[in-house]
Amino acid sequence: MKSALRTRLAEKMAGEITLSASPGEALKKWRLAFNIAPGVLADEMHVSPSVISDYEGGRRKSPGTAVVGKIVDSILSIDEANGGRNINKFAKILYNDFDPDVIYDMHDYNMPIPLTQFCNAIACSHLGGSMDQQIYGYTVVNSENAILKLSANEFNRIYGWSTERALIFTNVSTGKSPMIAIRVTPFKPRCVILQGISPEEVHPLVPRLAESDRITLLCTEMDVNEIVDILREELW
Repeated sequence: MKSALRTRLAEKMAGEITLSASPGEALKKWRLAFNIAPGVLADEMHVSPSVISDYEGGRRKSPGTAVVGKIVDSILSIDEANGGRNINKFAKILYNDFDPDVIYDMHDYNMPIPLTQFCNAIACSHLGGSMDQQIYGYTVVNSENAILKLSANEFNRIYGWSTERALIFTNVSTGKSPMIAIRVTPFKPRCVILQGISPEEVHPLVPRLAESDRITLLCTEMDVNEIVDILREELW
């Protein structure tokens, strides 16, 4: 019998893919969130890798609910065979509320957003790492409260439904604390944005930590409330 967690997660995934304006992009997002190569997913489904590629690239007719269900089931089965690490990660999101003093805002996109476009919207300064990236969401996190209140496992909640996202840490003084916190956790974001700090105020160790984890690093001096308002209103 499949667990309640697996069933609920499958419903969430299938619903998002089916209702998305771009089902292929949504499918790709979930495959990447579970760190599964296209060929591995194709083998599990007993199809050619080109089938997965065509679905994700929009070259094949959008899959119906039955096909989406099979894709989702295959993704979850692969993860279970590898110890269920990602399924367990998403359990925190499914069954736990977010403390508003820790996470100010969180959103997941159905389609990838160019990192450059996202960062320009909130006036970011580039500190290191590739800007030729795409993200599937963002989380605005109170840096001090996250470090004080969250355990290492709970810290993973800030990644939402995908680590392919921007983490915006607010009210930082040098940026060192959030980067060290990320360093000791198993999941890494695509991008970290340090809020309320200028490039000159960033500790010299911070870009080195970001580089070692292959994280694109930026900062912005924009007010956190303005950031939240802009990101909530932006239609991309």
